[in-house]
Amino acid sequence: MTKLTLILLLVLLSMPAEAQTPLPPPAPVSDAKASRESAYDRIWRFTEWYENDSNPVVQRVLFTGRYQQDYATIHADEGDHDEWNVRRLRLGPRVTLFRTFTLHGEVELNPQEANPLYVRVTDLYLQWSGSSRLVVTGGKHSVPFTMDGMTSSKELLTIDRSNLSNNLWFPQEYIPGVSLSGRRAPWVYRAGVYSAGLANREFGEFSSGVFALGALGYDFAKRLGAKEALLSGSYLYQQPNAENTFTRQLEHVASLNFRFEASRWGARTDVSAATGYLGQSDLWGVMAMPFVNATSKLQFVSRYTFVGSTRPNGVRLATYENGVVAGRGDRYNELYLGANYFFHGHKLKLQTGFQVADMSDRANDGGAYSGTSWVTGLRVGW
Repeated sequence: MTKLTLILLLVLLSMPAEAQTPLPPPAPVSDAKASRESAYDRIWRFTEWYENDSNPVVQRVLFTGRYQQDYATIHADEGDHDEWNVRRLRLGPRVTLFRTFTLHGEVELNPQEANPLYVRVTDLYLQWSGSSRLVVTGGKHSVPFTMDGMTSSKELLTIDRSNLSNNLWFPQEYIPGVSLSGRRAPWVYRAGVYSAGLANREFGEFSSGVFALGALGYDFAKRLGAKEALLSGSYLYQQPNAENTFTRQLEHVASLNFRFEASRWGARTDVSAATGYLGQSDLWGVMAMPFVNATSKLQFVSRYTFVGSTRPNGVRLATYENGVVAGRGDRYNELYLGANYFFHGHKLKLQTGFQVADMSDRANDGGAYSGTSWVTGLRVGW
């Protein structure tokens, strides 16, 4: 484990009570509430920098972010690979203004290499929400489609997103645009227009076309007596442009997802297809991810992923596999078995996963892969 991981873990688990007092101090906590708080709840109160409902301008200031540390080892026919990796480090403020506005900004840092330390701005947006039925967001924010693309990296059930999302989603994730979203139970919806553009570390160049995303979902949870049973579909259209480097070179993307959870088990599924442009082959993929909650803390997860392309060299390998084979293929199959231990829900958890994957390469030009990998990670979110 790296020194940074050890230091962070020690700070989280041994922070003295005095260090948990934010500045300025939060509103007093009642004795009843304090008695229900766990040690983790008291530690995570360091994120509450300011709260005052009587202030007409600023009601709340939170410190948000995530720290994710991985150890990955791969053994493949094409070679081996081992590494410690600071997978993500992001931080910034979330400010509630005038009771209905939220101003949120985060930056991503790279302390492992530290050259450059500053990687990019992830979120930087202003959001208005009069109710849950209508939320308007403008600025650089997440573009959610495909199952794992709709899931924050703080809340993934596997150690990382599936290779379906790696290929058919836009892994830059945070892109400038304007979106509308909301929920009127049991319906949920989203619509947005975004600037693909020539990417840089901030907002891009706004010079290379746009793309539009629409999504609609229906939650069957009440009918099925489940915690969640959301069936949703999304469609994305992007203007073909060689300089759309915020995105993948995909003109049309359609995705159908189902997200189900009962008391002890659940499943997530994804069926997606896309048409490519400028040399990118058309793609399609399926993903199925059942899971079992053995206890309130321990969860077991499995996943099957398939991604295919109509022409050779259309499919990329996943993050750590790409460290062994940099080329592309045309058929990818993966089986994942993993476990999660939640110390404090998704805010503090350990994840581990064993993966068997295979990539075929009809062109025989360096994209074939067959191997196993094991990745373990610490996930801290606030």
